[in-house]
Amino acid sequence: MVWGTIAQVRRARRLGVEGVSLATWTLFISLGCFWITYGIDQNSAIIIAGSALLIPMQIVIVLLLRPWHSRASVRVVAQSLLFSFALCVVPTFFWGWPGGIYGAGVAAVSTRVPQIIELVRDPDVTGVSVRTWVLVSTGSVCWMIFYQNARLWAALEATSFSFLASVAIALLAVWRQRRARVMPNPAEVIFTQG
Repeated sequence: MVWGTIAQVRRARRLGVEGVSLATWTLFISLGCFWITYGIDQNSAIIIAGSALLIPMQIVIVLLLRPWHSRASVRVVAQSLLFSFALCVVPTFFWGWPGGIYGAGVAAVSTRVPQIIELVRDPDVTGVSVRTWVLVSTGSVCWMIFYQNARLWAALEATSFSFLASVAIALLAVWRQRRARVMPNPAEVIFTQG
C-alpha cells in the first residue's frame, strides 16, 4: 500500500492530477483514520502504523487536487466523508467493530469498482499502472496474513474483498495492454488497404 501511494504522489507531482479522484483520496484518508481508531482499540501498533504512514501522503495528493478551489470540490469532500461515516462509523455503533470493518471493506472495494468498470468498457489503459495494482495486491496479502494470525476475522474478510478487486484491476489492465499490442492501429489498416 505504501509503495502504491508513493507512486501516486510521484505521478501527481510529475504529470499532474488529471484522472486523480478527489472523492477516492478523501475516502482513503477517512478510512485511514477509521483503521487507526480500530488499531488503538485493538492495541495494535501495526494497524495504527499501517494507516499512519499513508495518511500524510494521501493528504499531499488531496492538497494537489486543491479541494478548496470550487464549491463542487468541497461538496465532493463532504460526500466522501459522509459516505465513510455511513459505512464505517454507523455500523460500528450498531454492530461493534466487525460491522464497521465490513463497512470499511465495502468502502475500499467501492473505490476500485469505477476503475474496473472503466477497464471493461474502455480499451485505453493509459494511466493505469499494473505495477501499482500488483503492489497494492501484495500489500493486501500481507495484511490478510497479519489479520489471520491475529484472528481478526472481519478485517481478514474485508481485506480479502479489497484484494480481489485490486487483482481484478491488475489483470484487466494486463489484458487490455496485451490486446492493444495485438490489435492493429486502425489508421495503419486503412493506409495499407488503400
